[in-house]
Amino acid sequence: MKQIHSDLLQFRGTHYDFGVYQGNLLKKSLTVSNREKQWRVRKPRFTVQEEEVRDAITRFAPGVWDELLGLRDALEWPMERVMMEFGGYRIDYKRSGCSIMTGEGYFIRNYDYMPKTYEGRYSLFQPTDQGYAIIGPTQRITGRMDGMNEKGLVMGYNFMHRKRPGAGFICCMIGRLVLESCADVHEATEMLRNIPHRHSFSYTVFDSTNQSFVVEASPRGVEVRQSDVCTNHFEIMTKENRNHLVDSMKRMDVINSNRDQLKDAYEAFRLMNDTNRGVFSKLYSNWAGTIHTSGYLPQKLRSWFALGGDQQPVELDFMNWLEGKDICERKIYGEVDTDLPFAHMEDGAYWTGKK
Repeated sequence: MKQIHSDLLQFRGTHYDFGVYQGNLLKKSLTVSNREKQWRVRKPRFTVQEEEVRDAITRFAPGVWDELLGLRDALEWPMERVMMEFGGYRIDYKRSGCSIMTGEGYFIRNYDYMPKTYEGRYSLFQPTDQGYAIIGPTQRITGRMDGMNEKGLVMGYNFMHRKRPGAGFICCMIGRLVLESCADVHEATEMLRNIPHRHSFSYTVFDSTNQSFVVEASPRGVEVRQSDVCTNHFEIMTKENRNHLVDSMKRMDVINSNRDQLKDAYEAFRLMNDTNRGVFSKLYSNWAGTIHTSGYLPQKLRSWFALGGDQQPVELDFMNWLEGKDICERKIYGEVDTDLPFAHMEDGAYWTGKK
């Protein structure tokens, strides 16, 4: 078992200042060092012009572009590199797993991916210039893999495939833009219909009214359905599905077959996080091992978070934090059953074309 942690970042201020703050933290970090070594063996293909990225982002959340400018100035990088690393537009994304279930007052999500990509950052950001405050773990620094905003809107995504990519945003930046700009599930589904998608993912959105929608999105189309469970296959756009869906179907069946026995949000969390229940995954070397389990309670504006399996969730009171009460903890700790290195903790957390 590997002992791991996520840094708990708390920031109130403008997007630009948040970018500067994060850039200063990233200087000489293992996260950046591992990414630099990655590019040495895997030449980046990024030729998008700055104006195109700026126009794409500011259409949905202008503050995020200011955050990128702050990162640029703190890191003293050319803007092309900032866009390639953190812009989330027209870049590639590796495959992943993930399972989501919603219920009476709760949204529980297993994030299944590769440790070598994990940044170990859990962010609380309350902007003073524009956009909604957000709590949740980050991906590619500016993106959000799941999260909740101050209005009680919750979002998480599930991978489908990377075939025939389009000229659009990758999943974690889409998650950030939705949480930054949308107050409820209806605004979120509308944005997800209109935002350009780079790859094929499902986005589950949930809010304090207990409404839950799954948005099936690809570069070729978007469909919306009401559902309280999502794994790694489309149910409407089935022609977009991969050929091998056994594991995705299995996890969905486990969730559905246990739902009637769940009394509350905590029992739902246990179903997802306990390693012997059939949803939690240890397929880390296949880009599909459960690294964290997130829980969001939008009616109470509280979040739960656990690193690894069989863990008690750390509860964070987002409502109190929005009122100015800082969280005492600076790190969230856990353990994961893998020998693979984590990008924010160990050297060598990168892969060659053969891995």
